[in-house]
Amino acid sequence: MEIEKADVVKSLAGRDAGELFYVLSTDGQYALIVNGKDRRTDKPKKKKLRHLAFVERGLGRTDEKLRQGDRVTNSELRRALAERAGIDQKEV
Repeated sequence: MEIEKADVVKSLAGRDAGELFYVLSTDGQYALIVNGKDRRTDKPKKKKLRHLAFVERGLGRTDEKLRQGDRVTNSELRRALAERAGIDQKEV
């Protein structure tokens, strides 16, 4: 499945391998990814698409805000990714 804006992806390579991220944008070969913790919305990471694995295309509030281009806070991103990973909210 092709990776698009607002998709949840998993990093396959690098220091952040195994972590979940949201895709802010793609340009054919690269994606800008954020997770609200290490990679905040003001400083996304540029990563090759081949180093990312598609996890899901969400229908939640955060996913819709990203798709529409609305402002999303880092805490919203952390909360949404924690729910998908099954992590307790207090750990985030």
